[in-house]
Amino acid sequence: MHHLLKFPPRSRSAVFVAREKRFLVHVLLDGRPVTVHTNNSGSMLGLLRPGMEVFISPAESPKRKLPYTLELVRPCGDWIGVNTSTPNRLLKRAWETAAMPELRGYPEFTPEAVHGDSRLDARLSGPSGEFWIEAKNVTMVEDGVACFPDAVTERGQKHLLELMNLAQSGVRVGVFLAVQRPDGGCFGPADFIDPRFAELFWMAVGKGVEFLPHVVHASPEGIALGARLPLVSRNSTQSG
Repeated sequence: MHHLLKFPPRSRSAVFVAREKRFLVHVLLDGRPVTVHTNNSGSMLGLLRPGMEVFISPAESPKRKLPYTLELVRPCGDWIGVNTSTPNRLLKRAWETAAMPELRGYPEFTPEAVHGDSRLDARLSGPSGEFWIEAKNVTMVEDGVACFPDAVTERGQKHLLELMNLAQSGVRVGVFLAVQRPDGGCFGPADFIDPRFAELFWMAVGKGVEFLPHVVHASPEGIALGARLPLVSRNSTQSG
């Protein structure tokens, strides 16, 4: 398997103990208690089980208060990526290596690009025009369907409204969904968690926003990009 992203040296396995608030995770590293950082502000619903194996990477700066960052969790056999910066880094590597056909033909990549009042994760540009892309991390699967979000997200709802406005102005707009679960066979919005997000999701599809869900295969060896998944809904009239 070709890993587009590798973890830095001194990344380690540890044992999960508990999560405190949103950004602190307690683990046992070589049997001693250590607190590590998680940048995942979502609920991580169903993923955090005491005693499970996790994978942590060292902080880039030795001066950072917390020496490690939570990268992967292993609640029941498969590794699942929970670092929310991974989709952005994976998107750029997929562009650099031409791993996603949808990204080909754009020789320039600008991260954190601004369009009017909107800031998107990337702008691809070239002779064929522009492609504005937002990236999301997906860690929840229900009955074989990869779902997003795992908690009500007003910010995510706002993003969809912004994307629709961009699409209606004639700009190519997309959302890269890094599905960090190998058991996800398709993707759909989590209407059972955030009905408003799901409603806006299908509105965005109808207005030309391109949703690009891809399976991500994560392990301590690295992160590989898998197949693109179809979109589905429990309402069979809304699928594609």
